[in-house]
Amino acid sequence: MKIHKYERKYKRDKFDCGKAPLNNYIQKNATKDIKNGACTCFIIKNDEDEVIGYYTLSTESIPIEDSPIEFQKKIKYQYVPVILLGRLALDKNHFGKGLGKFLLVNSLKRSLDVATNQIGAVAVIVDPIDEEARQYYQKYGFTLLPDSGRMFMSMKTIENAFREN
Repeated sequence: MKIHKYERKYKRDKFDCGKAPLNNYIQKNATKDIKNGACTCFIIKNDEDEVIGYYTLSTESIPIEDSPIEFQKKIKYQYVPVILLGRLALDKNHFGKGLGKFLLVNSLKRSLDVATNQIGAVAVIVDPIDEEARQYYQKYGFTLLPDSGRMFMSMKTIENAFREN
C-alpha cells in the first residue's frame, strides 16, 4: 500500500467507515479545506482510484495549562505548538488488514519529520470522535489531556518509537 497526497480526482462517493461525519468529510469537504489551506490530506486507494482510507494534518496550538505537566514546566509560552491529526478513517471493507495502523504510523512519521525539519511542534494531538476512537488512539500510546477530551503524543515519544523499530 502506498500513501498518496489527496487529489480531487480520487473517487470518494462510496467511502464508508461507519461514521457519518468522517464519510461526509472526505466526500464533501476535503477538497475545500485543502484548497483553503486548512489542512493537508493523505489517502490510500485501491486499483480503481477509490479512497479506502485517509487522514488529515494541520497546525494547532493548545493552551499551556491544557498540556501535560512536564510541558508546562519546560515551555514558557502561553500556547504549545502541536500538529493536529484531525481525521483518520478507513473504509469498513478494509478493517482488520492493518491499514488503519499503517495510516496512523504514516501520519506520525510525517508529523515528526515536519516538527524536526520544518515547523516546530512538541506533539501530535487528536480529537477522538467517540469512545471507540479514544480506545484506538490509547492503544497506540496517546494519552488523554485533562478536561479537554483531546489526546496527546509527544514528538519525543514518537521519535523514540521509530528509533526502536
